[in-house]
Amino acid sequence: MVQAYILIQTEVGKASTVAEAIGKIPGVIQAEDVTGPYDVIVRAQADTVDDLGRMVVAKVQQVDGITRTLTCPVVHI
Repeated sequence: MVQAYILIQTEVGKASTVAEAIGKIPGVIQAEDVTGPYDVIVRAQADTVDDLGRMVVAKVQQVDGITRTLTCPVVHI
């Protein structure tokens, strides 16, 4: 299982609706609207890195109001 944080920038005023929509995507553990350089932070999981990438590109980035994403895989060192 691969987990990652997805940092999301949204259009002005869209953080809450983006977080709510992303929270319904299978594989998303948590989606919160936050303050700072990013508007929404998501914790997601998938079976493989490829599956995680497909989820981000095919589902997360398709949510209306998103302008940019940054995916940060969790590593255990």
